[in-house]
Amino acid sequence: MEGDQHMSTFINSQAKLGNHVTFGYNCIIEEDVEIGDNVSIGHNVIIYKGTKIGEGCQIHDNVVIGKKPMRAARSILKAQSDHPPTVIGNRCTIGTSAIVYVNAQLADEVFVADLATIREKVTIGSQTIIGRGVAIENECSVGAYCKIETNAYITAFSTIEDYVFVAPGVVTSNDNYIGRTEKRFSAFKGCTIRKGGRVGANATLLPGLIVEEDGVIGAGSVATKQVVSGKIVVGNPAKPLRDVEEDQLLINQPKKS
Repeated sequence: MEGDQHMSTFINSQAKLGNHVTFGYNCIIEEDVEIGDNVSIGHNVIIYKGTKIGEGCQIHDNVVIGKKPMRAARSILKAQSDHPPTVIGNRCTIGTSAIVYVNAQLADEVFVADLATIREKVTIGSQTIIGRGVAIENECSVGAYCKIETNAYITAFSTIEDYVFVAPGVVTSNDNYIGRTEKRFSAFKGCTIRKGGRVGANATLLPGLIVEEDGVIGAGSVATKQVVSGKIVVGNPAKPLRDVEEDQLLINQPKKS
């Protein structure tokens, strides 16, 4: 570990720190935390028990990693006492005041912007960008090379595959009963956006909606039915407009190295 060991920073004796790890003021590093080489940690950071952080990561001020979920008395989700630890890959960036819950897994080079929230049982693939204020709820899967932009909301139980683009202000939903009747407890279903799917700003996706590969939902649309591969849908309710242009298809984009 490099730099001054501040009196206001607590590092549990059972934590394992790599070489050239730096800390700001008022950090708490709990037991069995593992931090790789060349990691920079800002001020007021809390890293909970068992969290694993790869090499070359940048953890900015006021970040919380490994937080356990809270459960309201009326929550439909059952409380769980034992959670696997959070795992952060190599060369990830976690922005100011972001929260990454316990049992989340971020692959290498994921970028999480300021104020984002990543809930428990979420996986995020390599080089994906999670924008400012984005909320990804529990039990979601996000692929590699995705962009989920400012203030998008990804509802629980959703699947987002590789190379997906989600514009600012997009809202997904998972409850067709809008919070009433017992039927809803067995009918929750998140949204699925398959490889190369794109969703325009302020669009709304209804529960269980599937966007097939290279499907596009236009800005401000309300998508109620499956979006066919390679089609653009717009409006409320969203209806087919035209095919995605050839040069816009994922197969015709530059390959990631």
